[in-house]
Amino acid sequence: MEEKGKIHLIAIGGAVMHNLALALQEAGYQVTGSDDEIFEPSLNRLAMAGLLPEHMGWFPERITADLDRVILGMHARSDNPELLEATRIGLPVMSFPEFIYSVSAEAVRMAICGSHGKTTITSMLMHGLRAAASHFDYLVGAQLEGFQTMVRLSQAPLMIIEGDEYHASPLLPEPKFLFYKAQILLISGIAWDHFNVFPTFDDYLMTFRKLLRQMQPADKLVANAEDEVLVRLVQEEVAPRQVIWYTPFRYHTDVSGTTIEYDGTSYPISVFGKHNISNLSGAATLAGLAGIDTSSFLGHLSDFTGAARRMEKAYERKGKTVFRDFAHAPSKVKATTSAIREMYPTQRITACLELHTFSSLNKGFLPQYAHALDAADIRVVFYDPHTLEMKKLPPVSKEEVQDFFQDPGLLVCNDLQEMTRHLQASSFDILLLMSSGHFAGLNIDGLV
Repeated sequence: MEEKGKIHLIAIGGAVMHNLALALQEAGYQVTGSDDEIFEPSLNRLAMAGLLPEHMGWFPERITADLDRVILGMHARSDNPELLEATRIGLPVMSFPEFIYSVSAEAVRMAICGSHGKTTITSMLMHGLRAAASHFDYLVGAQLEGFQTMVRLSQAPLMIIEGDEYHASPLLPEPKFLFYKAQILLISGIAWDHFNVFPTFDDYLMTFRKLLRQMQPADKLVANAEDEVLVRLVQEEVAPRQVIWYTPFRYHTDVSGTTIEYDGTSYPISVFGKHNISNLSGAATLAGLAGIDTSSFLGHLSDFTGAARRMEKAYERKGKTVFRDFAHAPSKVKATTSAIREMYPTQRITACLELHTFSSLNKGFLPQYAHALDAADIRVVFYDPHTLEMKKLPPVSKEEVQDFFQDPGLLVCNDLQEMTRHLQASSFDILLLMSSGHFAGLNIDGLV
């Protein structure tokens, strides 16, 4: 790793950016930062570390010649006053993916990419490696149980990276995962997402073409053999390089949980659903490349409970169970709902999805959600008109949402009280809440 110095983070309050600030401080850097608004948990965590800006806003006078570099967060604009000042005085400005590469250039970098399952695969891999006492650094997109931060920088010989396809920074409108230059690359699957950045499926697919085309002859690709789009793309794009295909482990699920069958041994695990068993297989493949055999890895995963808001059990009360999941893209919503049905085949399931992202609220993308909730008995979709206004999108009617989902039995609501009444009246055994947002402040405890 480079010699420690002074680093300023523009947009320090972001989920990854504030964790990067904490990791930099832990690694011995002098860290400062700015943002125009910071929310929890970033607010308290930065305050506890003494890194919370004294005042919210952008202050060019904070950008001084003694800084070694500036790291630019995705949520800053290209006309940010601090960015303009850094450019004016000639300071190096980097996106966080560029910086992560710069401090891990001597390490073996494993990047976990794909439209779905990235966080889960990364967290499974990190859990297993830690249990095996492996020394590694990491960048992951969610808070994981047992890990203080979402970023660790310690000059370890292995760097685990959750690599997404969203733009690196306002100055770099290219996918983050291109900048990591991973020698070991996993792709979990490809399903159109980020409609605001990739307005057509071909645009979206091109990001993964670029990723495959930048691979070097000695690099290894780990790929999901059951994703048809990915299989076709690999066949089209990957020159004679090492491709390791993975498929789900053999498993069975009942009311007591899920059991993996491997090499004549049974391994009980806490996660469930075919997509998570596939994720586990991908993680085990990466662990093997890191020197951990599959049997040992599966043994280490017996107490893995998942990343925050990834099929997370909120509570179990009065014979009813409530799950929360980050699922928001169509493929994720369908996989998560189907996994709940697989786990609870005879229970009455209510699935509630909040349309919160730019893609999910856009009439050009909404048809991708057709039949995504079909595995549930009661199906509810919620959206907040205020979110549409904030994203400068035209209104969407309840009838249009119902038509886009191709589900005449779908309950569509755009008011918090209305949604709460629907959920309470659904008499559920299992409630699945899916959103990248917060359901307009829904009181989950009040549903049972």
